[in-house]
Amino acid sequence: MALSSRMPDLVEFEVLLAIAETGSLGAAAKKVGLTQQAVSARLASVEARIGVQLAVRTPRGSQLTPAGVVVTEWARQLLDVAHHVDAGLASLRSDARSHIKISASQTVAEQLLPRWLMSLRAAAARHGTPVPELTLTATNSSHAVADVTDGAADVGFIESPSAPAGLRSKVVASDELVVVVAPDHEWARRPRPVSAAKLAQTPLISRETGSGTRDSLIAALRQSGCDPTHLVPPVLELSSAAAVRAAVLSSQAPAVMSRLTIADDLAFGRLREVSTPELDLRRQLRAIWVGGRTPPAGAVRDLLGHIHGMQRLQRNTTGA
Repeated sequence: MALSSRMPDLVEFEVLLAIAETGSLGAAAKKVGLTQQAVSARLASVEARIGVQLAVRTPRGSQLTPAGVVVTEWARQLLDVAHHVDAGLASLRSDARSHIKISASQTVAEQLLPRWLMSLRAAAARHGTPVPELTLTATNSSHAVADVTDGAADVGFIESPSAPAGLRSKVVASDELVVVVAPDHEWARRPRPVSAAKLAQTPLISRETGSGTRDSLIAALRQSGCDPTHLVPPVLELSSAAAVRAAVLSSQAPAVMSRLTIADDLAFGRLREVSTPELDLRRQLRAIWVGGRTPPAGAVRDLLGHIHGMQRLQRNTTGA
């Protein structure tokens, strides 16, 4: 049921209560942080709206009328409830900012999130704001999507080739997949690039089904004209990038891995990159959440805003 148009607002009730407690318009004005003229105008507005005189001026200040005493008691009760609701809302906001459950694909969880989260904690310490409690689950992209969809995670990070249907997303970083082999593999000495068709017909050490890395490779092969249904089965299927790396180092099978994951191995020659110019293996890493176009208020929005600021600073620093 809608309230009557004669119903005063909470500020007007606060003004009336201040007049009752202080006994003068001037003191009431100081109490509520308004000018005396504004308090007088508020009182007149309330009286005109409800059609009842609530206070009268006397040589000693302002005195409530009998009707004013009754309305003031109602106002006191209403404001007590309003303050209780306000405190409850503040508590909800505090809870929303104090804890965040994250489900992230392994590349993001291992290579990016630790730096992002430590930077967020440092920024909170500098600004004197509460440090959110963080729970991070490292998984694959399809499981991260399921966690966010089911409510098991507040925000997810995926490396899939496209944004999932039914969820909101935002690009937070970029990455590139590379074909890698052990230094003694024949492709490490190959003078010519490996074609997309050749790669598709080569048994690879692969991540599991549902992995963003595997899905991104299939999407790149499809874009190059290869039929993914004709891919040869993997020689080995593993559930972590670390396991794939170890298998490549100890075998004669290639793998497709995130450059972020193996940057040091490439720099020190422990793994060799194989050229595949027919394949566009660049990809975007995304944050995902349920709800509106903007991330949920609280810790999720704080985290994604901080990540955006870090990426922008990095671009400005590198000139990229």
